[in-house]
Amino acid sequence: RTTVLGGAAGVALAGVGGALLVPWSGTPSGQPRPPSSVSTNPHPTASPTARAVTSDEMISTLEKLLPKGKFSMAQGRGVDASEPLVAPYAQVVYDDGHGASAISVSVNRVLPGGYDARQAVRCPDKVFTPYDSCTTSHLPDASVVTVVKGYEYPDRRVDTKLWTANLVTPDGHHVSVSEWNAAAEKDAPVSRDEPPLSAAQLKVLAAAQDWRGVVDAIPEDPRQTQEPPMAQEDGKAIRQTLASLVPKGLKVVAHGSDDDSQFTYVVVDDGKGRSLVQINVQPDMSDVAGQLFGAGSETLADGTRVAERKQPGEKGGAGVVMWTVDTMRTDGFRVVVSAFNSGSQQTAATRTAPALTIKQLRAIALSAKWRQ
Repeated sequence: RTTVLGGAAGVALAGVGGALLVPWSGTPSGQPRPPSSVSTNPHPTASPTARAVTSDEMISTLEKLLPKGKFSMAQGRGVDASEPLVAPYAQVVYDDGHGASAISVSVNRVLPGGYDARQAVRCPDKVFTPYDSCTTSHLPDASVVTVVKGYEYPDRRVDTKLWTANLVTPDGHHVSVSEWNAAAEKDAPVSRDEPPLSAAQLKVLAAAQDWRGVVDAIPEDPRQTQEPPMAQEDGKAIRQTLASLVPKGLKVVAHGSDDDSQFTYVVVDDGKGRSLVQINVQPDMSDVAGQLFGAGSETLADGTRVAERKQPGEKGGAGVVMWTVDTMRTDGFRVVVSAFNSGSQQTAATRTAPALTIKQLRAIALSAKWRQ
């Protein structure tokens, strides 16, 4: 998805256990909407006469909207008509007298009621993104804003805090604000106990009308409002199929999906500790077969390629190991499944080995059910 910030820090929006439907239905602004109604109407296109927005204007707007303080290390990007998919942003180091803090804002366009709009205001899944709190509010104009108080590093190896506010309006304006308790998102010492803006101040900053004018100035590009190639119902089907293939004796105690609906996970427990099991189902992957299936892989009688790996976890959890079976059919249809000896990659191991053996993972990945 091309809604990442260009030079500024991105916000972790991935993963959620239960979906939050953005509550707009095209009714007049300011009227309450039932949370079950989701508009699929496209937002108005940008006016051909919309004025340009420079990087300096982005920076000055951010500084104007922040409380009194000192600013340094400013950087930004304005609206570039030649690159409508590159999000305008501004970032400054802000000091209110109690320690320096990096603060950034990015704006972009999303399809009202669409996948990106819903993702932007969901609370992250704690299996992937640990955080202290997440609150979602509905504003009088029917915009939705979600404030997350979390951390820059999911494994907490450095105690840099990252607090974010993401706002989506009924017209498809997406505003993302981030702040840290350090002068940079990474590789800077913690300079204060907490970021300077409260949750309420983050909401006000994200909801400022100034940012909506910037979004309106972005030339519309169809790719900005395209839906993912797989619908959410496909993601649900993948999760249900995975759960149905879990061996007997293992209880599914949690489940969810990342921001890509082709990816899902379950957490299982056999009474000896939780074990994360994640799967990715991807069509048309033949072009990377050479990278995925090298020395040590095998080819079955029907042409399916299989690779098995045992390696350390990837997200920093102490003692976590990752067992993987990767498969690809002759037409490029890939199913890769991994199991861990913890309920989350970010937390320490809860058992010596994953709850599923390599043989069991292999049976899941090679199941004929995925073709259904």
